[in-house]
Amino acid sequence: MQRIDGPSVMRIDVVTLFPEMVETVSRYGVTGRAIERDIMQLACWNPRDYSLDTYRAVDDRPFGGGPGMVMMVQPLRDAIEAARQAADVAESRVIYLSPQGRRLDHSYIREMVEQCGRLILVAGRYEGIDERLLETEIDEELSIGDFVLSGGELASMVVIDALARQLPGTLGHEESSRQDSFSDGLLEYGQYTRPREIDGMEVPEILLSGNHEAIRVWREKQALGRTWLKRPELFAGIELTEQQRHLLDEFKKEYDS
Repeated sequence: MQRIDGPSVMRIDVVTLFPEMVETVSRYGVTGRAIERDIMQLACWNPRDYSLDTYRAVDDRPFGGGPGMVMMVQPLRDAIEAARQAADVAESRVIYLSPQGRRLDHSYIREMVEQCGRLILVAGRYEGIDERLLETEIDEELSIGDFVLSGGELASMVVIDALARQLPGTLGHEESSRQDSFSDGLLEYGQYTRPREIDGMEVPEILLSGNHEAIRVWREKQALGRTWLKRPELFAGIELTEQQRHLLDEFKKEYDS
């Protein structure tokens, strides 16, 4: 693993019992491209490597009884510290992937890209991690949704992929990330490709016109309309311009007719 040599490189370290699982994101698609181009760097740290137990144990029964096992402080704390020392970065944000954390959204991804060049993601397992580790080593908790996974590895991979898309130079076309759903608070407009007609369904004529301004306006109207149809609650966080309100009214009239 090379050391970070500038703010343009984002480094992510993942503390996980299953490093091979997380490392798959470095070999495929957008994240693989970001790592190949040295726009993003990824390293994994296995708490078992830091266990002082003869059997490399990292968990134990919970005090007070109850089902399952709890990940112990010492192996996790030492793995986090090893990750902190691995690169020349003054500060790093330590994030625990947990259903109790803040809900991940696009604005949070943008915030991490803009403000933090170094993240340490902690993927828990079993019944979770010792509360004392949360109090002393974790800066914040992050959730990818209101459901329970077997561990934080899949959640960390979601975060890594979302971050990679926003790093300049990762995508083949820089407009791609700006046009993604949620990039401006709206869902993305529908997309079409060849053939022009299939099973009696044709590509909207405006997309074949070559009039780029008309296409832009049509796409904005479709994005507004799709958000109104599928995720109307998103409008609570968006301040629409007068033109956008007009386009949305047009879409509603066309939809009802």
